[in-house]
Amino acid sequence: MELFTKTLFLCLALALTNGAPVQPQDAAVNAAALPDRCAGIEFDAITPDEKGNMLFFKGSHLWTGYRGPAQPSNESFKELDDLHNIGHVDAAFRMHNPENPDDHDHIYFFQSYLNFFLIYYNHTLEDGYPKEIQEDFPGIPTHLDAAVECPKGECIADSVLFFKGNDVHVYDVSTKTVKTKTWSHLPVCTSATRWLEHYYCFHGHNFTRFHPVSGEVSGDYPKDARRYFMTCPNFGHGGHYKVRKCSEAKIDAIATDDAGKSYIFAGPIYMRLDTHRDGLHAFPITKAWKEVTSGVDAVFFYTNKIYLIKGDQVYIYKTAAHYTLIEGYPKTLKEELGIEGHVDAAFVCPNEHTVHVIQGQTMRAVDLTATPRAETQVVPMPLSDIDAARCSAEGIHLFKGSQYYNYESPMMLALSKIAPVPQNITKAMIGCEE
Repeated sequence: MELFTKTLFLCLALALTNGAPVQPQDAAVNAAALPDRCAGIEFDAITPDEKGNMLFFKGSHLWTGYRGPAQPSNESFKELDDLHNIGHVDAAFRMHNPENPDDHDHIYFFQSYLNFFLIYYNHTLEDGYPKEIQEDFPGIPTHLDAAVECPKGECIADSVLFFKGNDVHVYDVSTKTVKTKTWSHLPVCTSATRWLEHYYCFHGHNFTRFHPVSGEVSGDYPKDARRYFMTCPNFGHGGHYKVRKCSEAKIDAIATDDAGKSYIFAGPIYMRLDTHRDGLHAFPITKAWKEVTSGVDAVFFYTNKIYLIKGDQVYIYKTAAHYTLIEGYPKTLKEELGIEGHVDAAFVCPNEHTVHVIQGQTMRAVDLTATPRAETQVVPMPLSDIDAARCSAEGIHLFKGSQYYNYESPMMLALSKIAPVPQNITKAMIGCEE
């Protein structure tokens, strides 16, 4: 297979250059020291891999993740730069095609100089590649600048956006049809990527966020990529949180809303857990909930609202596209829930209207439909010093340090006299490092 791949590369390179030697554009990069992305470089391509690790390409080098030095691309993808120094990636994206498991989450690399593309999965080149771009993407031009996937729901259908100059060629993955738009208001993108359900056009060492259907730009752009997409000295936006090992994990709150968005809170930061396909990234709590400046003690969702408890204060925000503090808040615990004292954790089970508040070795049930709200049940618990709690289809998880306790339901927790055997927190649960 390796001999076949090399032969295919060679034949394609010779055919597309009429037998002339390939003059790679990134020869200077190869001869120089490793490139430094903190110096303010322009990336050739950016894409997450199948595990959510972000890949940044420049010449024959790449960076994996948001910190660390560059490495030769062919250390991760051995066919790149294998013959005639053709490791220069001009565009890349991760395919979103859940109806076709053989294609879904595969990584596509485009080499516009030779007009071919490659498909990788787990750093392994798929059989039959490279191919000419038009073989699998009819109607897509050569010499592309950038590409990014766009799932159905964010675009009209599962699509890929191909950028060339100010033109955007929207390729429907299912019908293989192309619609071309001109977004002259958007800078020419040298790379593009989708991250945490948002779309970014990179140009120079800056980026501009845009809407994938209209191309609309909202907000103050461009912004310096070094402040958001990498860890650089004298740059940053406050998200330099180091993920703990699972054996050292300690969280303050964990909660999931009705739409399936799942959050953990630890100290001054929060992370989205349901976006693991884009990698896990920490943000200051004040980025989403600017009035909550000192961390949280407990968090729960109810009727399209998020409740954040800190000390004796309750902050309630509408869970719209941008969280909005409801007028009149924060209020005291007594005013909002009819209880007093320090709160260790709180949870609401799916499709229920009761919040269970844990205080020391006591659990209090509060009816959220009542006016005014007041506790309806108080029961002792066989556990104390709980850090966080969550109720889901898997039951109730009570988190304490790096371990958790599992109960089938609030009733089983209320009836329990002896604590169950604790289990160790896993990476799948809270995104810690194992």
